[in-house]
Amino acid sequence: MKEEEFAARVRGMGGRVFIVGGWVRDTLRGALPKDKDYVITGITEEDFQRMFPQGKRVGKSFPVYLLMLEGKSSEIAFARRERKTGPGYRGFAVDANAAISIEEDLYRRDTTMNSMALELPDHVLLDPFGGQQAVQQKRIQAVSAHFCEDPVRALRAARQAAELGFSITEQTFNYMRSCREELAAEPAERLQQELERALQTEKPSVFFLALRQAGLLDAVFPELAALIGRRQPLEFHPEGDAFVHSLQVLDKTAILTKNLVARFAALVHDLGKGTTPREMEPHHYGHEERGLEELAKWNARGRMPRLWVQCAALVIREHMRAPLLAKPGKIVELLLQVHQSPLPLEDFLAVIRSDHGSLPVYLAKAGEILSRLLAISGEMAPEQLQGPAIGRWVRARQIREYQYFLQGLEGAGK
Repeated sequence: MKEEEFAARVRGMGGRVFIVGGWVRDTLRGALPKDKDYVITGITEEDFQRMFPQGKRVGKSFPVYLLMLEGKSSEIAFARRERKTGPGYRGFAVDANAAISIEEDLYRRDTTMNSMALELPDHVLLDPFGGQQAVQQKRIQAVSAHFCEDPVRALRAARQAAELGFSITEQTFNYMRSCREELAAEPAERLQQELERALQTEKPSVFFLALRQAGLLDAVFPELAALIGRRQPLEFHPEGDAFVHSLQVLDKTAILTKNLVARFAALVHDLGKGTTPREMEPHHYGHEERGLEELAKWNARGRMPRLWVQCAALVIREHMRAPLLAKPGKIVELLLQVHQSPLPLEDFLAVIRSDHGSLPVYLAKAGEILSRLLAISGEMAPEQLQGPAIGRWVRARQIREYQYFLQGLEGAGK
């Protein structure tokens, strides 16, 4: 069904149809908009079901339907009011009926840039709360104190600051601060979703800096907050404390790879510095082991994907020694370990490069070296060897192959 036909049929029943939310915002800021969401007013759910029997209801506590429009499954919601009745995002009483106006529906939304609507069929803009000006001025501004009723909106505002490059108004920061207590009780899945979307942005550090400014970082990501103020040796870290360093490595890694797992690993690579005994600073001996402990705490609380934990653990464990290895056996062992891990070699190298600024030859040439190491198999071993002796032979040959590779580089003057 065409959008125009859908709007005409709703209007024929005395209703109105609006495009709402992110599609309107992105269109106004000149970005490529994504899926359209629609809101209808002025008709009952029974009228809608009679007119569009093919619509599939997906909303549990209020009417939301999926309907094929322009060849896509589109979400059609009825305008609604919400009243806070309890904690969290489920603590709402919802009222959706034909008398509720589009302005009432927009008022319950989080920020002014998300509280605009285009009425069909003529795409007339309704902007009762100044969303267009907010987009033009690149600011994130809460519509009202209703912002605080869903605490995850605080994370969403921080994430959109990173996603869009917008600044957050001081009033909105105040609303974000008031979400602190309820955020601690939010389902881990909701926090993880916002973290994943924040890590997708071009400059993910903005998300964490906004949470820090709102006084929420320690409530949501306490292991990261513990890095604030942790001194480091100035000759290696002129940028500042371990928190600043971790965000810099994250942003540098985000330039090199779109892999969210690698970006997360970059974020947490120095997590153990947050629990270094104060008398040891500015040094952080043993922070690799403590980092694994902190990662385990985060995982126990946050239910991260197993892949995230595995790859982050590899980086935490190896990020200090990887650029410093000198013994051929240790180098071969590390390269094979990375190859066997779920983190792609190029992403592991992206994190190490972002952390240390450069790569030694054996890491810069890791792909070539690995291809030569993997070409050696137990089938090539002398026939008289059996059992573990075959494995020892393979490893010895791999070490020699690495040494031959280095000799070739030296002979070529590289």
